[in-house]
Amino acid sequence: MTEKYTALYGEHQKLGASFTDFGGWQMPLKYSSELAEHHAVRNAAGLFDLSHMGEVWVSGPDAAAFLDYALVGRISAVPVGKAKYTLICDADGGIIDDLITYRRADNTFLVVPNAGNAKVVAAALQERAEAFDATVEDASAATSLIAVQGPKAQELLLRLVPAARHADVTDLKYYAAVEVPVLVNGASQELLLARTGYTGEDGFEIFVANEDAPGLWQALLAIADEGELTPAGLASRDSLRLEAGMPLYGNELSLQGDPFAAGLGPVVVLSKEGDFVGKTALAARKEAGAGTTSGRRLVGLKGTGRRAGRAHYPVLKDGTTVGEVTSGQPSPTLGYPIAMAYVDVDYSAPGTALDIDLRGKAEPFEVVELPFYKRTR
Repeated sequence: MTEKYTALYGEHQKLGASFTDFGGWQMPLKYSSELAEHHAVRNAAGLFDLSHMGEVWVSGPDAAAFLDYALVGRISAVPVGKAKYTLICDADGGIIDDLITYRRADNTFLVVPNAGNAKVVAAALQERAEAFDATVEDASAATSLIAVQGPKAQELLLRLVPAARHADVTDLKYYAAVEVPVLVNGASQELLLARTGYTGEDGFEIFVANEDAPGLWQALLAIADEGELTPAGLASRDSLRLEAGMPLYGNELSLQGDPFAAGLGPVVVLSKEGDFVGKTALAARKEAGAGTTSGRRLVGLKGTGRRAGRAHYPVLKDGTTVGEVTSGQPSPTLGYPIAMAYVDVDYSAPGTALDIDLRGKAEPFEVVELPFYKRTR
């Protein structure tokens, strides 16, 4: 596979980033300390390159009806300016990807798939659009995505937005987006700003053309005082999203997975008018009961010891395997090990004592409600 590089690769090199492959992209894993980057996001703000994500535009008279058919949510009900978390499933109800879909106009939507699935999602949408008066345009290769996440995110962004437009930012609700002018090197650029994120903190994701991405990245770092904004890589992004109980495709979600077992039942709108891809299979899964297609359900696990479980480690009850860890590590914020795991439904109730098999040694954990961490400001 040919390695892919974002428009910000040179900026990461200047900052001394360590790189890792993610979905075929060379992405910054960390710049110095992943723990320092994690704490920076929780206490101030972190700067992320998310340009490996996909951007697929859907437009045309049937755009809303088409997305109602192609995705599991009722996209036609999303107001202009708002966004919705949803899934694209196959005919058997398997999860192709989890997505955020932004409604930018009555007949214009932006669908954002995950990095490794961007081409698959774009192809699936194009195939499903054949019977609709709708156009699917994959703009991923020309688009960069920069995130500012943390309690100082809004304050920092306001320094680059003209005062007359500050209300566009301060009034922006969670899962909403707006086009605002951003000052970069003395010039104003109209950019799409979304109040979304994958860290459990307040924050923003900014869509920008590849050629303008380095200038925006540099401008954000330049307007921040020391300690206010820290470049952050995928390692801290993973620990942050795990604390926030957010699923990762390939770990908690997969083509073999079940939306109901994953706790995403509310995302699947079986009551919407008309058919949609996977509706029959998903209705059958819901009728059977959440988690019963696999016999397991996604839960949070809080360690009562010191050692952390990792993906694919067995989950035990009295020495018998009753599940498998999907993601796990020590929580930098909370100070104890945490994990997400699929466990047998009979052992999925909060308060249930379980063990994780850590290479032959049973380490105690307890089932808890997700998320592990909720911001209080």
